[in-house]
Order: sequence, then structure tokens, then C-alpha cells
Amino acid sequence: MINISKFFHSDDLDDLCEELPMLPLRDIVLFPHISVPVFVGRSKSVKALSRAMAGDKRVFLVTQSRPDAVKPTISDLYHTGTEALITQLLKLPDGTVKALVEGLRRGKIRSIHGYEHEDYATVKFIPLPDEQFIPDISRAEAAIRTVTEEFEKYARESGSIPKNLLRNLGTIAHEHSKYVDIIASHMPFKLKDKQMLLETSSIEDRFLLLLKLIEEEREVFAMSQKIKGRVKDQMERLNKRHYLSEQMKAIRKEMGEDENDAETSEEYKELEKKIKKKRLPREAASVVRTELEKFKKMSPMSSEATVVRNYIECILALPWYRKSRKKIDIDDAESILESDHYGLEKPKERILEYLAVQALVKKIRGPILCLVGPPGVGKTSLARSVARAMGRTFARISLGGVRDEAEIRGHRRTYIGAMPGKIIQTLRKTGYSNPVFCLDEVDKMSTDFRGDPSSALLEVLDPEQNQTFSDHYLDIEYDLSDILFITTANTLHDIPAPLQDRMEVIRIAGYTEYEKKQIAQGYLIPRQLEQNGLKDDLISFSEDGVLEIIRKYTREAGVRNLEREISSVLRKVARKIVKTGEYKQYHISAESLFGYLGKPRFRNGILEKEDRVGIVNGLAWTQAGGELLTIETVTMPGKGAVSVTGKLGDVMKESAGAAVSYVRSRSGKLGIKEDFYKDIDIHIHVPEGAIPKDGPSAGIAMCTAVVSALTGRAVRRKTAMTGEITLRGRVIPVGGLKEKLIAAHACGISQVIISRDNEKDISELPESIQKELDIFFVESMEEVLETALSPAII
Repeated sequence: MINISKFFHSDDLDDLCEELPMLPLRDIVLFPHISVPVFVGRSKSVKALSRAMAGDKRVFLVTQSRPDAVKPTISDLYHTGTEALITQLLKLPDGTVKALVEGLRRGKIRSIHGYEHEDYATVKFIPLPDEQFIPDISRAEAAIRTVTEEFEKYARESGSIPKNLLRNLGTIAHEHSKYVDIIASHMPFKLKDKQMLLETSSIEDRFLLLLKLIEEEREVFAMSQKIKGRVKDQMERLNKRHYLSEQMKAIRKEMGEDENDAETSEEYKELEKKIKKKRLPREAASVVRTELEKFKKMSPMSSEATVVRNYIECILALPWYRKSRKKIDIDDAESILESDHYGLEKPKERILEYLAVQALVKKIRGPILCLVGPPGVGKTSLARSVARAMGRTFARISLGGVRDEAEIRGHRRTYIGAMPGKIIQTLRKTGYSNPVFCLDEVDKMSTDFRGDPSSALLEVLDPEQNQTFSDHYLDIEYDLSDILFITTANTLHDIPAPLQDRMEVIRIAGYTEYEKKQIAQGYLIPRQLEQNGLKDDLISFSEDGVLEIIRKYTREAGVRNLEREISSVLRKVARKIVKTGEYKQYHISAESLFGYLGKPRFRNGILEKEDRVGIVNGLAWTQAGGELLTIETVTMPGKGAVSVTGKLGDVMKESAGAAVSYVRSRSGKLGIKEDFYKDIDIHIHVPEGAIPKDGPSAGIAMCTAVVSALTGRAVRRKTAMTGEITLRGRVIPVGGLKEKLIAAHACGISQVIISRDNEKDISELPESIQKELDIFFVESMEEVLETALSPAII
């Protein structure tokens, strides 16, 4: 950097400052005496140019130290730049601006204003004195001669320097500073090196630095030319070899000799033998014969021969008619599905229906099932169990992140390295034409300029079309109708509607706490005991211990983390056994879990110790199951304001508004002063404010909390409720009831209030929980309040 103090006294710096609009440059350093075009696209930069044009057309150009920064900060800018004059300005059709600027003089930045918040930035700078000449004539002559010689050598070697520049250099040799600036601007130096030249004050130092940079550039250019020469020689050798090969082929033809050598003949015979053995459709057989004749006439050295051979081998390797054949036994299939997975009744029922129909009809088009549910609920493993139950091979393709249509349909053979799509490749690996085909994560596909893979799947997953599926590489129709396609997804909204229409959607909800306990005891613990080398007679988990892991160490819809925590406990037990050598009995209970898993990571809803005013137990549904949702309401002197907090979504805020409006409309019947809203503020809060919450199901709970706070009547602490409220006080049904009631039972709730229209959903609840919960079915808000609130104190 330039030391300004050696030019100016510190008291005079502010007086010497000038202020101009600032224009940051990405990949260019502008020198004085040089005119260059600048393309400007950033809005601040465009406004800075407009401001300059409205004034004296001067602007201060400063280069970014990081050219890739789209929005550079002040720290990304060099401190030395160039004052320039805008000689021409042109607005382009795409919104960018082309400006022709001429460098005037160098300047040192003192301060930058408005860079972060204003429409454009201005800069206060001090013009830097420029040493125009080397005082010593002999030293000047030596410097100019040396630099000129090196520059001319570079120009001859590279051929990239304009000839008129070389001719005109002599006319400006007496202007030493201008001489350096012009040569530096035409050299392909690195950005930081050009900036260093701009910042260097001494004219002799600038000559020395310029000479060093030109010499380095000559060395780099010489090395690149050497590398290019090697590549060129290698290409010439390959072309010569191909030319001689063609010459030999022509000579053999003139002499009447067989143009195919022994190697080609052997490959031809081997392929012909395979074709005779392979049963192929008529179209495929015709294509293979044509390609084989083409291969017979090709030179073994040609790349086309390899492409044709690979194509023939791909067709022959496909399982055109080979199928897995097993007599269908519905009872056996049902027992396999039940042994592999707990619950999941709907997908199991649909699979068994398909098997039953297949047992009655010889040919049935395979259904396309889409299993939709949160991670870890067993979608992919269910597809694998279906294959085992049907006695078929299992094939899986992960579509997560796939963005190229060719991944599904393959590449055309005109491309180098072309290959079939994943569908055909996977069938080739399985060796059967009727596997159970799992297309995993079908909602994670994306699109780009290479096409839309979801559109390519439309033909694959359409029973009316997939019997004539055409892969771009094969260019032959292939029948996919015998395949049982099962797709998996976490959500439906990321799957295009036409693709959804071709699939039978089966939703798999997250497991309830009760189901997780059954899965852990029946599946996860035995599997982890085996994987960790332990025997079940040494280790036992109490029911409370399993529930403690589920409630306080995991929070998920599936059981992946639950299995990880069980595995963690068993690994610690295995370590103790190996360390002590004692094979004693280990009992894992809720009390002993702290020693294995540490402090609990989550907490369940905690009931109040006594009935409280304004505090209601609501019920919420999450992907990880149901949860107890505490709703608090307080009143305070004010002007009728209603505030709702707890990171609530719009729907939940609207429910709170509807609840307050209902209370105001029925204030007389509820024993509340009719004009209470004039001098009372109401605050509704849902704790755990960092967690987003939304939905209408907390409507009746919010209304109950508001009435309780206004009347002073306490809410029964062991009562929970869920339901949407209307302005007329009707209680309408909500979803996720099974998960909500199981969560209420787990938290110690004894009575639950729900909409009468939800009565049909109670059948999904385990009978043991139904017996232990008092469930009140209501139609109006009056019934809710009568059930939930303690009697008024007279």
C-alpha cells in the first residue's frame, strides 16, 4: 500500500479529499491513461453511474479483492483505485449498462459512505501524486530498453499483442508512468499483480515490478505451449495409427483376404451362439441380427465395433421371458408380512388382495403402489417383505437427487459412453422380468436443463403404457407390465399431479407410542441382541424402560432412532461384559436408563398439580405422534387488545380470534360482563415458543381458556380437548385423533373432549386405552365448558 504521509501533512489530508460515486469492479484493474468498456449489472453500480452522468461524469473505480463476491463488503475492496471519466454510456436490452471509461489518476480511499444502506455508494479519496519520469536519464533509458525488449519478446511468442501498440510504444517512451500503465493494461497479469502495480508509487519500482511480471508471464506461456505440443503429438500418433489400420484393411481387400481377423471371427461366433440360445421377441431378434451383421463387417480396431458389441450383449442379457414362478399361498404371504412388520394394516391388505386376484387370473397388470409416510416407518423394508411374500426378486432404485431424464430412459447410442436407464440396468442385474421394483424417494427428484425425470416415469408407472416401454439406448419395446412397482415418498405435494394420478396412494402414518413399544419388544430388541452378540437370557428390558426410551430419548414418527438408542444400551452392556468377564443378568428399567443413555433429551407434557384458572390441556398432532399442548390465558387491565403468542401459524391465530369472538357474543350467558372487552386485555400463549405450531384443532381449548380466565372458574387438570370452533359455538371434527388420544393417555389424562363427528375414529384406538379414557363427544361449546370447567364458587 502507498504511504500517503510522505506526500502530505496529516492536517492537509481532509482538505485534499474529493468525493465521487464509487463503482466496484470484479475482474479488472483500470490504469490511468487507459480507456476500457465496463459492463455493469448490479443495481447500486448502475445508480452510481447514473449519478455520475448527472454530474461531471467522473466516477471512482475500485477493484474487488474477491472477484466471485456478488455482494462485496467494504473489506472485499482494495484501498487504492482510479478516478475515471465516463466517455460513453449505453443501456443494453437485458437491463445491464455498458460504460466506456477513461482512467484519469490514481487515488487513495479515505472513507466510503452509503455502501450498506443507500442506493449507491460514494467515496472520499485523495489523489495520489504520480512520478511521471525517472530523474536519471541513463537509468531511465536502461529501464525502458529492458522492459521494451521483454514486452516485444512476449508479443512475438504469444501473438496476442496488437501490432499498432508495438509500433506506437516509441512515441510515449518519454512519458514513463504512462508507458508502464499502457503495457500493464495489455498484459494478462493476475488481478493482485495489476493492483500492486497501481498501488506502487515510485516510478523506478513500477518498472522493476513490471519487468518481473513480464518475465514470469513468458515462463508460464512457454510451459503452456510445451503442454499443448505434447497433446498435439499424441493426437497425431493416434491419427497415424488409424490411417495405417485403414490402409492395411484396403490392402487385404485388394488381395482377396478375409477382412476380419481371428479375434473378430471368434467374437462373432460367440455372439451368434448366444443369439441362437436366447429367446427374444420378434422385434428384438430382428434388431440383434441386423447389428450382428453390421459388427461382422467392422474393423476390430474401430470404436464403433465396441459400441455395437456392447449393445448386442445388453439385449441378450435382459430377462425378456424369465419370470419368478411360485405358487401363491395367501396364508403364507400373510404370515411373512406379519412377521416382518407390526401394524401397517392397509398396505398389507392391499398386497394380499393383489395376490388373491393373481391366484384367480393368470395375467394381471401389476399395480403401482405409492407408500407415503414420514422417515423411518418402514416403507422400503415393507416393499422388501412384499417381494419375499410373493417369492419374487427385489429391486430398488433410489431416485433422491435424480435430475436427468436419461437416468430413467437411458442415453441414445449416438453419445459416447451411452448406457441404458436405471430401469433396464436393474432388470439386467436381477435376471427376472417380474421383480418387485421399489422406486425409493420418488418425491426427491428435481429438474434441470437435461429434462424432467418425473415425466419419464409417467410411462413406466402407467399400466396402460408400460407394456411397450421404450428405453432410448435399446430403442426396442420392453414389457414392464409384469413388474409390481412400489414407490415411496415422505410427502405428496412434491410429486407432480400426473404422476400421482398413476399411483395408488397408501398413507402410512407415524407409529403411536403403543405401536413403538410393540415393535421394540417384538422386533428391534431381538435384532439388536443378535447384532451385538448378546443372548436374550442375559438382558431384559422392562416395559417402563422401553416407554422411557420412546418418551424421553426419541422424538420421531418411525423407529430408527429408537433402534439406535436400544443398540447404544446393548453396546454399553457388551462393553461391561467384555471388560469384567461376568455374564450376569442385566435388567434395563426406566430408573437405570440414565446410566446408559445419560440425561433425557425430550420431555412429555406435564400436568398441573391442581386445577388452574386459564390453563387448558390441548392436544396436537406431529409427524412424531401426538403431544399434549398447554394453552395459557391471562387477563389484565387494558383497552380490549387480544394478543396471541407462541410462534403460531395463521390458522391457529384465526382460531384464537374465533374463540374470542364467540366469548364476546355469548358473554351474557357465560356470566361475563358484556362490555368486558373495553377495559380488559386478553393474552393467549402456547408455551415452547421456539417450535412452530398451526392448525384449527386448538379452537375449543383456546375458547375454554379465555372463558376460564374471564370467569375465574378453574379448568380440570386431567381433562384434555381437541376440536375446531365456529363463531356459532359448534365443535367440528379434526384429524390425527388416534395419535392425540394415545398421547393424552400417556401423559395421565383421564377424560378427553372431542367432536361428536369424530366418534367414528375411536375404533382405531387400542381397546386398552379406550377403557382407561373417559371420552366425551360434544356438539357445542356449551357442552365443552360444562364438562371442562369446575363449578362456579358462589
